[in-house]
Amino acid sequence: MLDLTLDAPELTARLVDIPSVSGGEKPLADAVEEALRALPHLTVERFGNNVVARTDLGRAERVILAGHIDTVPIADNVPSRLDENGILWGCGTTDMKSGVAVQLRIAATVPGPNRDLTFVFYDNEEVAADLNGLGHVAAARPDLLEADFAVLLEPSDAQVEGGCQGTLRIHLRTEGERAHSARSWTGSNAIHAAAPILARLAAYEPRRPVIDGLEYREGLNAVAIEGGVASNVIPDACTVVVNYRYAPDRGEEEAVEHVRAVFADCGVREFVVDDHSGAALPGLSHPAAAAFMAAVGGSARPKFGWTDVSRFGALGVPAVNYGPGDALFAHKRDEHVAVERITHCENRLREWLTS
Repeated sequence: MLDLTLDAPELTARLVDIPSVSGGEKPLADAVEEALRALPHLTVERFGNNVVARTDLGRAERVILAGHIDTVPIADNVPSRLDENGILWGCGTTDMKSGVAVQLRIAATVPGPNRDLTFVFYDNEEVAADLNGLGHVAAARPDLLEADFAVLLEPSDAQVEGGCQGTLRIHLRTEGERAHSARSWTGSNAIHAAAPILARLAAYEPRRPVIDGLEYREGLNAVAIEGGVASNVIPDACTVVVNYRYAPDRGEEEAVEHVRAVFADCGVREFVVDDHSGAALPGLSHPAAAAFMAAVGGSARPKFGWTDVSRFGALGVPAVNYGPGDALFAHKRDEHVAVERITHCENRLREWLTS
């Protein structure tokens, strides 16, 4: 059971101590559901291992607080450990059980918020996009995700991060003719044929567009190369896997066409989109975002990775990332979070929702 009277750092530790690697979230989802159903001011619904809780106070505005309950595989870093410097160590401390703890604390301690609240706790964020629990909730009950604004408590080191970049993975295939390497002139080397692709990548100058006052930095990079048959065979096929991280002023189709144009004259025989998740605009000009920024303080910065704010953007809900963990420590064996950051985020959110 989860005791929501615990402070947020201690609650984070309890969450970390319930393993919830992607695909194994049920015990934690059960605990979250049970804790929330004990709160009379919330209506709670369960979809698989996704839990949605809502207030219905008739407020003029509705805000979503969302977070995923899964983690990457444990790396000998569970159970959690709190050291003498106020640092909590363990799998998920940063990504993102500290953020989930803040959600639960707000759910338990702010029964009469100044805005109606929807709390979303979802599974399978760390794996393939088609398994993502937030996507499943959006498909099954899009009405539950209708809101004026959303805060995704992904790790941002207690700084507001606006929008997110899109991520596109493409396979670029070159072809040749297989032959014995002792008689290489009788064939055509597909790996050598990939040289123009690599040269184009090395010379590529990524954009740095400014959107809502935030400078995003794009990137186009080879992340894998596959080719070769045997040490005595000239290969007849080679694939360069390219990842394009693009700013939110580009739509998904535009991003694909941009990459296609970059490699148009590089001898690519096959161009295959392997995975694609679109970007999300910062939305910082929205009145709800302005009020949020005023409450939490600091200055906004761009989100360089992809997060589920993209899903909220597709639903027409402006969203930001704001959570206590430092993303630089996400997925690491020494993953940790400062207790002070957890408390700070909880206090700033409470101030925003009660002032």
